[in-house]
Amino acid sequence: MNSQFLFEKLEASDEYKKFMKENRGAYLCSAFFIIDMDKNPENKYHFDFYVPENKKTFTFELENGIKLVPTERTDEIILDKVSMKNHFDFDELKELTLNEMAANKVTNKIQKMIFSLQNRDDGDVLFGTIFLSGLGLIRMNFDLEKNKVTDFEKKSLFDMMKIVKKGDKK
Repeated sequence: MNSQFLFEKLEASDEYKKFMKENRGAYLCSAFFIIDMDKNPENKYHFDFYVPENKKTFTFELENGIKLVPTERTDEIILDKVSMKNHFDFDELKELTLNEMAANKVTNKIQKMIFSLQNRDDGDVLFGTIFLSGLGLIRMNFDLEKNKVTDFEKKSLFDMMKIVKKGDKK
């Protein structure tokens, strides 16, 4: 499965065509993907579009057909446009992740991969959070233009939570 297939599936849908006709200034501002290694049917593929005229964001969910969902936002930040010129394959991302894990001596098993495609510094960047066995996780960034990992950090779920010992006062 790859991002190009999913995006083309979206563009070919009646829902997308109707939305773009009604919102001519709308553009892709992010995409969100969940790849579940254990429960394949639970994979999720979302493409978010920003409409500058009304400062609203809408999500196309591709899990069960194509469904348009308004997205609630609390800020009025203008979202950057994602180009989708650099497509990626989820199996290749898994291989890149496994190679980076081996280079960093991480032996845990991948359970779930979550990716967020965004525009940063005038380029498309894929931010990844990889859930591992043993409550481990990896935060990594992929440079899609160069097809390489640009940031890799292994953490534990406990690193992400602030644990206050019994009796400590805050």
